Amino acid sequence: MADTLRRLTNTSSFSVLQDKLESWQKDYHVISCDQNLNKCCELIELTAKIQGQLFTILNHTAAEGGQYAGVDTLKTRLLPWLGTCFSMARSSVTDDTSLQLIQDSAEKDRRIRELSVTHDSELQMKDTQLCSTLRQLDSIRADLRSAHEQVEMYKRKLEALDDNERQIRLLRDEVSYLSTEKVMLQERLVRSRSPSPSLRHSRSSSPMRSESPTRAQLTNTSRYARLVSRFSDLYAVERLEAQALLRRHIADLEMVQKIIFIAVVESFKTAKLAYRQFKLRVRKTLSPSHFGIESLEDAAVDYIVRNLDLYDIQASVNDVINAMNVNPRISFPPEVDFVLISALIRETCRVAFAMQTLDPPLDLAFACDGELYNDSRYRRSYDSEFTAPLVMYHVWPALVEGDVVVVKGEAVTRRGATWSRSRSTSPVRSRSLSPSRNLAFNSKRSLSPQRLRASHL
Repeated sequence: MADTLRRLTNTSSFSVLQDKLESWQKDYHVISCDQNLNKCCELIELTAKIQGQLFTILNHTAAEGGQYAGVDTLKTRLLPWLGTCFSMARSSVTDDTSLQLIQDSAEKDRRIRELSVTHDSELQMKDTQLCSTLRQLDSIRADLRSAHEQVEMYKRKLEALDDNERQIRLLRDEVSYLSTEKVMLQERLVRSRSPSPSLRHSRSSSPMRSESPTRAQLTNTSRYARLVSRFSDLYAVERLEAQALLRRHIADLEMVQKIIFIAVVESFKTAKLAYRQFKLRVRKTLSPSHFGIESLEDAAVDYIVRNLDLYDIQASVNDVINAMNVNPRISFPPEVDFVLISALIRETCRVAFAMQTLDPPLDLAFACDGELYNDSRYRRSYDSEFTAPLVMYHVWPALVEGDVVVVKGEAVTRRGATWSRSRSTSPVRSRSLSPSRNLAFNSKRSLSPQRLRASHL
Protein backbone atom coordinates (compact mmCIF):
# COMPACT_ATOMS: atom_id res chain seq x y z
CA MET A 1 0.00 0.00 0.00
CA ALA A 2 2.80 2.39 0.94
CA ASP A 3 4.48 1.80 -2.40
CA THR A 4 1.30 2.54 -4.32
CA LEU A 5 0.75 5.71 -2.33
CA ARG A 6 4.33 6.73 -2.92
CA ARG A 7 4.01 6.25 -6.68
CA LEU A 8 0.80 8.28 -6.70
CA THR A 9 2.54 11.04 -4.78
CA ASN A 10 5.58 11.07 -7.00
CA THR A 11 3.58 11.27 -10.20
CA SER A 12 1.83 14.44 -8.99
CA SER A 13 -1.31 13.35 -10.73
CA PHE A 14 -3.48 15.90 -9.02
CA SER A 15 -1.07 18.68 -9.97
CA VAL A 16 -1.22 17.58 -13.59
CA LEU A 17 -5.01 17.45 -13.35
CA GLN A 18 -5.08 20.94 -11.87
CA ASP A 19 -2.79 22.30 -14.59
CA LYS A 20 -4.92 20.82 -17.32
CA LEU A 21 -8.06 22.28 -15.78
CA GLU A 22 -6.52 25.75 -15.64
CA SER A 23 -5.24 25.48 -19.21
CA TRP A 24 -8.67 24.36 -20.42
CA GLN A 25 -10.33 27.25 -18.66
CA LYS A 26 -8.06 29.76 -20.40
CA ASP A 27 -8.63 28.31 -23.85
CA TYR A 28 -12.30 27.33 -23.51
CA HIS A 29 -13.69 30.30 -25.47
CA VAL A 30 -10.88 30.21 -28.04
CA ILE A 31 -10.75 26.60 -29.21
CA SER A 32 -13.49 24.74 -31.10
CA CYS A 33 -16.21 22.49 -29.72
CA ASP A 34 -14.41 19.32 -30.75
CA GLN A 35 -11.25 20.47 -29.03
CA ASN A 36 -13.19 21.28 -25.82
CA LEU A 37 -14.76 17.83 -25.87
CA ASN A 38 -11.37 16.21 -26.41
CA LYS A 39 -9.94 18.07 -23.40
CA CYS A 40 -12.93 17.08 -21.25
CA CYS A 41 -12.54 13.41 -22.22
CA GLU A 42 -8.84 13.66 -21.46
CA LEU A 43 -9.57 14.97 -17.92
CA ILE A 44 -12.17 12.22 -17.39
CA GLU A 45 -9.62 9.60 -18.39
CA LEU A 46 -7.01 11.11 -16.07
CA THR A 47 -9.53 11.25 -13.19
CA ALA A 48 -10.48 7.63 -13.82
CA LYS A 49 -6.83 6.61 -13.62
CA ILE A 50 -6.42 8.48 -10.31
CA GLN A 51 -9.62 6.93 -8.96
CA GLY A 52 -8.39 3.49 -10.00
CA GLN A 53 -5.16 4.02 -8.03
CA LEU A 54 -7.12 5.32 -5.02
CA PHE A 55 -9.42 2.30 -5.05
CA THR A 56 -6.34 0.07 -5.16
CA ILE A 57 -4.95 1.87 -2.08
CA LEU A 58 -8.38 1.55 -0.42
CA ASN A 59 -8.40 -2.18 -1.05
CA HIS A 60 -4.89 -2.70 0.31
CA THR A 61 -5.60 -0.54 3.39
CA ALA A 62 -8.82 -2.45 4.20
CA ALA A 63 -6.95 -5.73 3.79
CA GLU A 64 -4.17 -4.63 6.19
CA GLY A 65 -6.72 -3.70 8.87
CA GLY A 66 -8.13 -7.15 9.23
CA GLN A 67 -11.55 -8.63 8.65
CA TYR A 68 -13.63 -6.02 10.49
CA ALA A 69 -11.31 -3.02 10.56
CA GLY A 70 -12.57 0.05 8.69
CA VAL A 71 -16.09 -1.31 8.28
CA ASP A 72 -17.71 1.66 9.94
CA THR A 73 -15.77 4.06 7.75
CA LEU A 74 -16.77 2.26 4.61
CA LYS A 75 -20.41 2.26 5.69
CA THR A 76 -20.49 5.92 6.65
CA ARG A 77 -18.30 7.35 3.88
CA LEU A 78 -17.91 5.13 0.84
CA LEU A 79 -21.31 3.52 0.54
CA PRO A 80 -23.31 6.75 0.86
CA TRP A 81 -21.02 8.33 -1.73
CA LEU A 82 -21.48 5.43 -4.13
CA GLY A 83 -25.25 5.58 -3.56
CA THR A 84 -25.25 9.27 -4.32
CA CYS A 85 -23.33 8.68 -7.55
CA PHE A 86 -25.76 6.04 -8.76
CA SER A 87 -28.77 8.11 -7.76
CA MET A 88 -27.39 11.05 -9.75
CA ALA A 89 -26.93 8.88 -12.82
CA ARG A 90 -30.47 7.54 -12.50
CA SER A 91 -32.97 9.35 -14.68
CA SER A 92 -36.13 10.70 -13.17
CA VAL A 93 -38.71 8.19 -14.49
CA THR A 94 -42.21 8.29 -13.05
CA ASP A 95 -44.92 5.67 -13.21
CA ASP A 96 -46.70 7.62 -15.87
CA THR A 97 -43.54 7.76 -17.90
CA SER A 98 -43.08 3.99 -17.65
CA LEU A 99 -46.65 3.42 -18.76
CA GLN A 100 -46.16 5.76 -21.70
CA LEU A 101 -42.97 3.91 -22.66
CA ILE A 102 -44.80 0.58 -22.55
CA GLN A 103 -47.56 1.98 -24.75
CA ASP A 104 -45.03 3.39 -27.20
CA SER A 105 -43.27 0.05 -27.35
CA ALA A 106 -46.55 -1.77 -28.02
CA GLU A 107 -47.43 0.77 -30.72
CA LYS A 108 -44.05 0.27 -32.35
CA ASP A 109 -44.50 -3.51 -32.30
CA ARG A 110 -47.94 -3.14 -33.88
CA ARG A 111 -46.60 -0.87 -36.61
CA ILE A 112 -43.74 -3.27 -37.26
CA ARG A 113 -46.20 -6.14 -37.66
CA GLU A 114 -48.36 -4.06 -40.00
CA LEU A 115 -45.33 -3.06 -42.06
CA SER A 116 -44.23 -6.70 -42.18
CA VAL A 117 -47.67 -7.80 -43.42
CA THR A 118 -47.72 -4.97 -45.98
CA HIS A 119 -44.21 -5.84 -47.12
CA ASP A 120 -45.12 -9.50 -47.49
CA SER A 121 -48.22 -8.64 -49.51
CA GLU A 122 -46.25 -6.25 -51.75
CA LEU A 123 -43.53 -8.86 -52.19
CA GLN A 124 -46.12 -11.45 -53.12
CA MET A 125 -47.66 -9.01 -55.60
CA LYS A 126 -44.26 -8.32 -57.11
CA ASP A 127 -43.63 -12.05 -57.43
CA THR A 128 -46.98 -12.45 -59.16
CA GLN A 129 -46.16 -9.60 -61.56
CA LEU A 130 -42.71 -11.07 -62.20
CA CYS A 131 -44.19 -14.47 -63.02
CA SER A 132 -46.71 -12.82 -65.34
CA THR A 133 -43.95 -10.84 -67.05
CA LEU A 134 -41.86 -14.00 -67.47
CA ARG A 135 -44.82 -15.79 -69.01
CA GLN A 136 -45.37 -12.88 -71.39
CA LEU A 137 -41.66 -12.91 -72.25
CA ASP A 138 -41.79 -16.64 -72.95
CA SER A 139 -44.84 -16.06 -75.14
CA ILE A 140 -43.04 -13.29 -77.04
CA ARG A 141 -39.99 -15.52 -77.48
CA ALA A 142 -42.20 -18.30 -78.80
CA ASP A 143 -43.81 -15.84 -81.21
CA LEU A 144 -40.38 -14.67 -82.35
CA ARG A 145 -39.22 -18.22 -82.88
CA SER A 146 -42.36 -18.94 -84.84
CA ALA A 147 -41.86 -15.79 -86.92
CA HIS A 148 -38.21 -16.72 -87.50
CA GLU A 149 -39.23 -20.20 -88.59
CA GLN A 150 -41.81 -18.71 -90.93
CA VAL A 151 -39.18 -16.39 -92.40
CA GLU A 152 -36.79 -19.31 -92.87
CA MET A 153 -39.55 -21.34 -94.47
CA TYR A 154 -40.35 -18.40 -96.74
CA LYS A 155 -36.68 -18.12 -97.69
CA ARG A 156 -36.53 -21.82 -98.46
CA LYS A 157 -39.65 -21.49 -100.58
CA LEU A 158 -38.09 -18.56 -102.46
CA GLU A 159 -34.92 -20.56 -103.03
CA ALA A 160 -36.98 -23.50 -104.22
CA LEU A 161 -38.93 -21.14 -106.48
CA ASP A 162 -35.68 -19.76 -107.90
CA ASP A 163 -34.45 -23.29 -108.50
CA ASN A 164 -37.73 -24.17 -110.17
CA GLU A 165 -37.55 -21.09 -112.37
CA ARG A 166 -33.99 -21.97 -113.30
CA GLN A 167 -35.02 -25.50 -114.12
CA ILE A 168 -37.94 -24.17 -116.15
CA ARG A 169 -35.60 -21.93 -118.15
CA LEU A 170 -33.27 -24.84 -118.77
CA LEU A 171 -36.16 -27.06 -119.79
CA ARG A 172 -37.46 -24.39 -122.13
CA ASP A 173 -34.03 -24.16 -123.72
CA GLU A 174 -33.97 -27.93 -124.06
CA VAL A 175 -37.44 -27.94 -125.60
CA SER A 176 -36.46 -25.20 -128.03
CA TYR A 177 -33.31 -27.07 -128.94
CA LEU A 178 -35.14 -30.37 -129.40
CA SER A 179 -37.91 -28.68 -131.39
CA THR A 180 -35.36 -27.20 -133.73
CA GLU A 181 -33.66 -30.58 -134.08
CA LYS A 182 -37.02 -32.17 -134.80
CA VAL A 183 -37.80 -29.65 -137.53
CA MET A 184 -34.36 -30.15 -139.06
CA LEU A 185 -34.71 -33.92 -139.01
CA GLN A 186 -38.14 -33.71 -140.59
CA GLU A 187 -36.77 -31.48 -143.34
CA ARG A 188 -33.94 -33.94 -143.96
CA LEU A 189 -36.38 -36.80 -144.12
CA VAL A 190 -38.52 -34.97 -146.68
CA ARG A 191 -35.48 -34.07 -148.74
CA SER A 192 -34.16 -37.62 -148.62
CA ARG A 193 -37.48 -38.96 -149.88
CA SER A 194 -37.74 -36.46 -152.76
CA PRO A 195 -34.21 -35.71 -153.94
CA SER A 196 -33.58 -33.39 -156.85
CA PRO A 197 -30.40 -32.16 -158.53
CA SER A 198 -31.06 -28.60 -157.53
CA LEU A 199 -31.63 -29.67 -153.90
CA ARG A 200 -28.48 -31.72 -153.89
CA HIS A 201 -26.59 -28.78 -155.36
CA SER A 202 -28.08 -26.49 -152.73
CA ARG A 203 -27.18 -28.85 -149.90
CA SER A 204 -23.64 -29.28 -151.16
CA SER A 205 -23.08 -25.56 -151.52
CA SER A 206 -24.54 -24.43 -148.17
CA PRO A 207 -22.77 -24.99 -144.84
CA MET A 208 -24.33 -27.89 -142.93
CA ARG A 209 -23.89 -26.38 -139.46
CA SER A 210 -26.28 -23.55 -140.28
CA GLU A 211 -29.10 -26.08 -140.58
CA SER A 212 -28.63 -27.44 -137.03
CA PRO A 213 -27.79 -24.81 -134.41
CA THR A 214 -26.04 -26.02 -131.26
CA ARG A 215 -27.25 -25.63 -127.70
CA ALA A 216 -24.83 -22.74 -127.20
CA GLN A 217 -26.30 -20.92 -130.18
CA LEU A 218 -29.87 -21.59 -129.13
CA THR A 219 -29.33 -20.35 -125.56
CA ASN A 220 -27.04 -17.47 -126.44
CA THR A 221 -29.71 -14.79 -125.89
CA SER A 222 -30.92 -16.12 -122.55
CA ARG A 223 -27.38 -16.65 -121.28
CA TYR A 224 -26.46 -13.15 -122.41
CA ALA A 225 -29.30 -11.58 -120.40
CA ARG A 226 -28.56 -13.72 -117.36
CA LEU A 227 -24.84 -12.94 -117.33
CA VAL A 228 -25.39 -9.19 -117.80
CA SER A 229 -27.80 -9.26 -114.87
CA ARG A 230 -25.29 -11.22 -112.80
CA PHE A 231 -22.57 -8.68 -113.59
CA SER A 232 -24.85 -5.93 -112.26
CA ASP A 233 -25.45 -8.00 -109.13
CA LEU A 234 -21.69 -8.24 -108.59
CA TYR A 235 -21.56 -4.45 -108.44
CA ALA A 236 -24.59 -4.12 -106.17
CA VAL A 237 -23.96 -7.01 -103.75
CA GLU A 238 -20.54 -8.70 -103.80
CA ARG A 239 -18.67 -5.41 -104.32
CA LEU A 240 -20.26 -3.82 -101.26
CA GLU A 241 -19.61 -6.93 -99.16
CA ALA A 242 -15.95 -6.96 -100.18
CA GLN A 243 -15.72 -3.22 -99.50
CA ALA A 244 -17.14 -3.72 -95.99
CA LEU A 245 -14.58 -6.47 -95.29
CA LEU A 246 -11.66 -4.37 -96.50
CA ARG A 247 -12.75 -1.27 -94.54
CA ARG A 248 -12.19 -3.24 -91.32
CA HIS A 249 -8.46 -3.30 -92.11
CA ILE A 250 -7.93 -0.31 -94.44
CA ALA A 251 -9.21 3.14 -93.49
CA ASP A 252 -8.53 4.69 -96.91
CA LEU A 253 -11.70 4.30 -99.02
CA GLU A 254 -9.83 5.17 -102.22
CA MET A 255 -7.37 2.30 -101.71
CA VAL A 256 -10.23 -0.09 -100.94
CA GLN A 257 -12.02 0.85 -104.17
CA LYS A 258 -8.80 0.50 -106.17
CA ILE A 259 -8.23 -2.99 -104.74
CA ILE A 260 -11.74 -4.09 -105.71
CA PHE A 261 -11.43 -2.63 -109.23
CA ILE A 262 -8.07 -4.33 -109.82
CA ALA A 263 -9.44 -7.60 -108.45
CA VAL A 264 -12.29 -7.52 -110.99
CA VAL A 265 -9.98 -6.67 -113.90
CA GLU A 266 -7.50 -9.41 -112.93
CA SER A 267 -10.38 -11.88 -112.56
CA PHE A 268 -11.50 -11.19 -116.14
CA LYS A 269 -7.94 -11.53 -117.46
CA THR A 270 -7.38 -14.82 -115.66
CA ALA A 271 -10.79 -16.23 -116.63
CA LYS A 272 -10.24 -15.38 -120.32
CA LEU A 273 -6.85 -17.11 -120.27
CA ALA A 274 -8.35 -20.15 -118.55
CA TYR A 275 -11.15 -20.25 -121.15
CA ARG A 276 -8.71 -20.22 -124.06
CA GLN A 277 -6.65 -23.03 -122.53
CA PHE A 278 -9.77 -25.03 -121.68
CA LYS A 279 -11.15 -24.68 -125.21
CA LEU A 280 -7.85 -25.75 -126.74
CA ARG A 281 -7.88 -28.93 -124.65
CA VAL A 282 -11.50 -29.61 -125.60
CA ARG A 283 -10.76 -29.12 -129.31
CA LYS A 284 -7.75 -31.40 -129.07
CA THR A 285 -9.79 -34.10 -127.34
CA LEU A 286 -12.80 -33.84 -129.67
CA SER A 287 -10.82 -33.60 -132.90
CA PRO A 288 -10.15 -37.34 -133.47
CA SER A 289 -13.76 -38.42 -132.86
CA HIS A 290 -15.70 -35.39 -134.10
CA PHE A 291 -18.44 -35.95 -136.65
CA GLY A 292 -21.70 -34.28 -137.55
CA ILE A 293 -22.91 -31.19 -139.30
CA GLU A 294 -21.49 -28.69 -136.80
CA SER A 295 -17.94 -27.39 -136.85
CA LEU A 296 -15.31 -28.42 -134.34
CA GLU A 297 -15.29 -24.88 -132.92
CA ASP A 298 -19.05 -24.95 -132.36
CA ALA A 299 -18.80 -28.41 -130.80
CA ALA A 300 -16.10 -27.23 -128.39
CA VAL A 301 -18.10 -24.17 -127.32
CA ASP A 302 -21.24 -26.28 -126.97
CA TYR A 303 -19.38 -28.73 -124.72
CA ILE A 304 -18.07 -25.90 -122.53
CA VAL A 305 -21.58 -24.44 -122.18
CA ARG A 306 -22.87 -27.83 -121.06
CA ASN A 307 -19.99 -28.40 -118.63
CA LEU A 308 -19.20 -25.06 -117.03
CA ASP A 309 -18.71 -26.90 -113.72
CA LEU A 310 -15.45 -28.36 -115.08
CA TYR A 311 -13.85 -24.92 -114.93
CA ASP A 312 -11.11 -24.98 -112.27
CA ILE A 313 -12.18 -21.75 -110.64
CA GLN A 314 -9.97 -22.16 -107.57
CA ALA A 315 -6.84 -22.11 -109.74
CA SER A 316 -8.02 -18.83 -111.28
CA VAL A 317 -8.69 -17.37 -107.81
CA ASN A 318 -5.15 -18.27 -106.75
CA ASP A 319 -3.71 -16.70 -109.91
CA VAL A 320 -5.65 -13.49 -109.31
CA ILE A 321 -4.46 -13.27 -105.69
CA ASN A 322 -0.85 -13.89 -106.75
CA ALA A 323 -1.09 -11.16 -109.38
CA MET A 324 -2.52 -8.70 -106.86
CA ASN A 325 0.23 -9.49 -104.35
CA VAL A 326 2.87 -8.16 -106.78
CA ASN A 327 0.82 -5.23 -108.06
CA PRO A 328 2.64 -1.96 -107.20
CA ARG A 329 -0.49 0.20 -107.34
CA ILE A 330 -2.18 -1.24 -104.27
CA SER A 331 -1.11 -1.80 -100.69
CA PHE A 332 -2.46 -4.09 -98.03
CA PRO A 333 -1.72 -4.53 -94.31
CA PRO A 334 0.81 -7.36 -93.76
CA GLU A 335 -1.33 -9.16 -91.21
CA VAL A 336 -4.16 -9.86 -93.70
CA ASP A 337 -4.34 -11.34 -97.19
CA PHE A 338 -6.26 -10.79 -100.42
CA VAL A 339 -8.00 -14.09 -99.68
CA LEU A 340 -10.30 -11.83 -97.68
CA ILE A 341 -12.11 -10.90 -100.91
CA SER A 342 -11.88 -14.34 -102.52
CA ALA A 343 -15.69 -14.54 -102.70
CA LEU A 344 -15.81 -11.52 -105.04
CA ILE A 345 -12.89 -12.89 -107.09
CA ARG A 346 -14.51 -16.31 -107.38
CA GLU A 347 -17.87 -15.02 -108.60
CA THR A 348 -16.23 -12.58 -111.03
CA CYS A 349 -14.11 -15.37 -112.52
CA ARG A 350 -17.20 -17.54 -112.87
CA VAL A 351 -19.13 -14.80 -114.68
CA ALA A 352 -16.17 -13.80 -116.87
CA PHE A 353 -15.54 -17.42 -117.91
CA ALA A 354 -19.21 -17.89 -118.86
CA MET A 355 -19.19 -14.61 -120.81
CA GLN A 356 -16.50 -16.00 -123.11
CA THR A 357 -18.97 -18.63 -124.37
CA LEU A 358 -21.27 -15.93 -125.78
CA ASP A 359 -21.23 -14.94 -129.43
CA PRO A 360 -19.81 -12.35 -129.44
CA PRO A 361 -18.15 -12.57 -125.99
CA LEU A 362 -18.41 -9.83 -123.38
CA ASP A 363 -15.35 -8.11 -121.95
CA LEU A 364 -14.28 -5.14 -119.82
CA ALA A 365 -13.57 -1.78 -121.37
CA PHE A 366 -10.04 -0.43 -121.41
CA ALA A 367 -9.37 1.77 -118.38
CA CYS A 368 -6.40 3.67 -116.99
CA ASP A 369 -6.01 6.35 -114.35
CA GLY A 370 -5.90 9.88 -115.68
CA GLU A 371 -7.85 9.09 -118.86
CA LEU A 372 -10.42 11.48 -120.25
CA TYR A 373 -13.81 10.89 -118.67
CA ASN A 374 -16.27 9.22 -121.05
CA ASP A 375 -19.89 9.70 -120.11
CA SER A 376 -21.02 6.86 -122.35
CA ARG A 377 -18.86 4.35 -120.44
CA TYR A 378 -18.88 5.57 -116.84
CA ARG A 379 -20.97 7.42 -114.36
CA ARG A 380 -19.34 9.64 -111.75
CA SER A 381 -19.27 8.57 -108.12
CA TYR A 382 -21.08 10.67 -105.53
CA ASP A 383 -17.83 12.23 -104.23
CA SER A 384 -16.52 13.24 -107.68
CA GLU A 385 -15.89 16.75 -108.94
CA PHE A 386 -18.47 16.91 -111.72
CA THR A 387 -16.56 19.56 -113.66
CA ALA A 388 -13.27 17.63 -113.67
CA PRO A 389 -12.43 16.25 -117.14
CA LEU A 390 -10.02 13.45 -116.08
CA VAL A 391 -10.56 10.21 -114.19
CA MET A 392 -8.72 10.06 -110.86
CA TYR A 393 -9.34 6.32 -110.42
CA HIS A 394 -11.99 3.72 -111.29
CA VAL A 395 -14.47 2.15 -108.90
CA TRP A 396 -16.05 -0.40 -111.26
CA PRO A 397 -15.21 -1.35 -114.87
CA ALA A 398 -17.57 -0.98 -117.80
CA LEU A 399 -18.87 -4.09 -119.58
CA VAL A 400 -18.68 -3.92 -123.39
CA GLU A 401 -19.57 -6.03 -126.38
CA GLY A 402 -16.97 -5.03 -128.91
CA ASP A 403 -17.24 -1.22 -128.89
CA VAL A 404 -20.79 -1.12 -127.54
CA VAL A 405 -21.20 -0.40 -123.82
CA VAL A 406 -23.53 -2.92 -122.21
CA VAL A 407 -23.22 -1.88 -118.53
CA LYS A 408 -21.70 1.42 -117.43
CA GLY A 409 -18.87 1.46 -114.93
CA GLU A 410 -18.17 3.97 -112.15
CA ALA A 411 -15.27 6.39 -111.92
CA VAL A 412 -14.04 9.17 -109.61
CA THR A 413 -13.19 12.44 -111.36
CA ARG A 414 -11.20 15.17 -109.67
CA ARG A 415 -9.16 18.09 -110.81
CA GLY A 416 -5.44 17.50 -110.75
CA ALA A 417 -5.67 13.89 -111.98
CA THR A 418 -2.51 13.04 -113.93
CA TRP A 419 -2.41 11.09 -117.19
CA SER A 420 -1.27 7.53 -116.61
CA ARG A 421 2.10 6.68 -118.19
CA SER A 422 1.08 3.06 -118.62
CA ARG A 423 -0.78 2.40 -121.88
CA SER A 424 -1.28 -1.32 -121.31
CA THR A 425 -4.68 -2.89 -121.78
CA SER A 426 -5.05 -3.34 -118.04
CA PRO A 427 -4.43 -1.02 -115.11
CA VAL A 428 -2.66 -3.82 -113.26
CA ARG A 429 0.64 -5.49 -113.88
CA SER A 430 0.15 -8.69 -115.87
CA ARG A 431 1.83 -11.90 -114.78
CA SER A 432 2.16 -14.81 -117.20
CA LEU A 433 2.03 -18.38 -116.00
CA SER A 434 5.31 -20.26 -115.86
CA PRO A 435 5.76 -23.36 -118.11
CA SER A 436 5.81 -25.63 -115.10
CA ARG A 437 2.55 -24.16 -113.82
CA ASN A 438 0.99 -24.49 -117.29
CA LEU A 439 2.05 -28.12 -117.42
CA ALA A 440 0.62 -28.81 -113.98
CA PHE A 441 -2.59 -26.99 -114.88
CA ASN A 442 -2.99 -28.93 -118.14
CA SER A 443 -2.34 -32.29 -116.52
CA LYS A 444 -4.67 -31.45 -113.67
CA ARG A 445 -7.53 -30.39 -115.94
CA SER A 446 -7.08 -32.96 -118.70
CA LEU A 447 -10.37 -34.46 -119.85
CA SER A 448 -11.01 -38.02 -120.92
CA PRO A 449 -12.07 -38.46 -124.56
CA GLN A 450 -14.85 -40.80 -123.47
CA ARG A 451 -16.47 -38.17 -121.26
CA LEU A 452 -16.17 -35.46 -123.92
CA ARG A 453 -17.59 -37.72 -126.58
CA ALA A 454 -20.48 -38.88 -124.42
CA SER A 455 -21.43 -35.32 -123.42
CA HIS A 456 -21.13 -34.12 -126.99
CA LEU A 457 -23.37 -36.87 -128.31
